[in-house]
Amino acid sequence: MNQTLVLGLAGGSGSGKTTIAHAILQALPPGAGVMLQQDHYYRAQGHLPFNERELVNYDHPDALELDLFCAHVDALKAGQAIVRPNYDFSLHDRAPEGDPLEPAKVIVVEGILVLADARLRSRLDIKLFVDTDPDIRLMRRIRRDLEQRGRTFAQVRKQYYESVRPMHLAFVEPSKRFADLIVPEGGENQVALDMILSHLRARL
Repeated sequence: MNQTLVLGLAGGSGSGKTTIAHAILQALPPGAGVMLQQDHYYRAQGHLPFNERELVNYDHPDALELDLFCAHVDALKAGQAIVRPNYDFSLHDRAPEGDPLEPAKVIVVEGILVLADARLRSRLDIKLFVDTDPDIRLMRRIRRDLEQRGRTFAQVRKQYYESVRPMHLAFVEPSKRFADLIVPEGGENQVALDMILSHLRARL
């Protein structure tokens, strides 16, 4: 491949985006792919008391530092290494140290709002939307937040009703129309995954 390929993966929380992203990276030759996840680019909230951080709407585009996200996509595409930020979901704040990432021929950009922002969307060569039933997405989100992010069920339920569901309807679901390919059932759709991988291999 003569130039870097940027693949965007969007879809609702718990749709299976990350599963597909990892499957794509594992199928590529070693060092050929790198992933940027939207979740790492939430704005730092250290200036707020903890109880106020919990009230931030993390499913709205304004919660993301999209300028930095776009700048890091541009840098990787130009062959430059970056230091990607990390986010601590138990503290609702950006971690003090980031992780260095080296450029690669395939950049997988993953997140619920990847197709919702025109600036980021314009940087994507391939745009995918992972479309999974709401009940399955909700169960996956509950499990993830309880097991990996230190939340209580009451916190998960409150966030889902107050921000996750309304922001999905306002921003995530409408962004589906920008996708080049809609993938039903996420990582369980082996046929769609094989088609995606075949296309990438052809371009590699």
